[in-house]
Amino acid sequence: MPIVAQIAVRTAAQISVRTAAQMAVRTAEQMAVRTAEQMVAQTVAPFAEDSVLSRLVAVDRDQFAGRYWGQEPLLSPAADLPGGITELLDANAIDELVSKRGLRTPFLRVAKNGTTLADRAFTTAGGVGAGIADQVSDDRLTQLFADGSTLVLQALHRVWPPILEFCQGLAAELGHPVQANAYVTPPQNHGFSAHYDVHDVFVLQLAGEKQWRIHRPVLASPLRDQPWNDRRPDVEKRATEAPLMETLLKPGDCLYLPRGYLHAATALGEVSTHLTLGIHVWTRFALAQQLVHQALRTLADDPVMRASLPLGVDVSDAGEMRQDFDVVAAVLADSIEHADLDQMSESLLHDARSNQRAAPIGPLKQLHDAEALTADTRLVLRRHLVASVDHTGSRTLVRSRAGDMTVAEDDVGPLQALLTNGVAEAGDLGLDLARRLLLAGLATTE
Repeated sequence: MPIVAQIAVRTAAQISVRTAAQMAVRTAEQMAVRTAEQMVAQTVAPFAEDSVLSRLVAVDRDQFAGRYWGQEPLLSPAADLPGGITELLDANAIDELVSKRGLRTPFLRVAKNGTTLADRAFTTAGGVGAGIADQVSDDRLTQLFADGSTLVLQALHRVWPPILEFCQGLAAELGHPVQANAYVTPPQNHGFSAHYDVHDVFVLQLAGEKQWRIHRPVLASPLRDQPWNDRRPDVEKRATEAPLMETLLKPGDCLYLPRGYLHAATALGEVSTHLTLGIHVWTRFALAQQLVHQALRTLADDPVMRASLPLGVDVSDAGEMRQDFDVVAAVLADSIEHADLDQMSESLLHDARSNQRAAPIGPLKQLHDAEALTADTRLVLRRHLVASVDHTGSRTLVRSRAGDMTVAEDDVGPLQALLTNGVAEAGDLGLDLARRLLLAGLATTE
């Protein structure tokens, strides 16, 4: 009996490609629940006093999660929020960033009339000893801004401490990676034409006023490889229709927009600055991709699946290929159904660690503290580290956003206490382990 027929008999039924896809979705949904329970359990808890989300939305967590998250826009006026948003970034901070911090592209973009300018329009050489050809030029920026160009400060969650702290707190609370861009727009200027983002956003109005026009999506919940310019005609047509929402954002106001909602904004009367927090959400599609990747790795180890198709096969003939398609679908569906969800979660945890960074540390201070260590020194687990102790073969590793560190089995108990409690004395850890934790960036001193 041919190998293909043997497999068909073994599977007892021909499972279609559609059935395999349905099983992948069901398993992905199970993983979504499991991952949420493991990695973002705090998102279902009531607002804590230090909740970052409570500074952005004027409804309680359950209402935001059930009605708005990923579904509908939400406008939260400053009067209904606890305040402090406008303190994240002001005019002096913007001037400092573009004139004294040595920013390079892509930390800054410049746009005018909806078009992004070439980098050379606002950059220049760094000067003697720098050897850098693309530092931001404050001279050119002054001219461009006065002429009506919008400044876009990108990745502020990496370069401006108050925003860095804010974004790390929000990412930990939401369970989804967060980035921050600021848009500084001259009076009566329209920075970008109507478009949609492939990530959710919180728009925080920091200074001035800006008129926003929101339209319903042309594609609900777009993925990262489904940008608006691929649907430009549909976007432009939708933008001519009556808006779903038209609102004037004033300092301290916050607007939440799920991915896919069209938006455009115009500054009014004076310089307008708003901060956009981009939430790069996990999706079931991402979980499905992980499942399929694992399944394909399994199939690659199967010599039957690696076997050649018959001599003279016509791959364009669907009828001739039907049996092989059914066999592949059956084996793929079986692989997905029996996927190792623990392995999947481990892979997702690796991605989650890669998508954000731990709280900043100072290399000089870490070295000084390691050298000055005593038994009474109090160590604190570095924030936003996402650390765990894993046994891999004959090795025991501490895995985190700071990388992997090999430890002895005798160190596991004290380490688990540090990971659980967040603090430990160097004497309880052992001075050698405590010193290694400081130098590896896993812990800091109080």
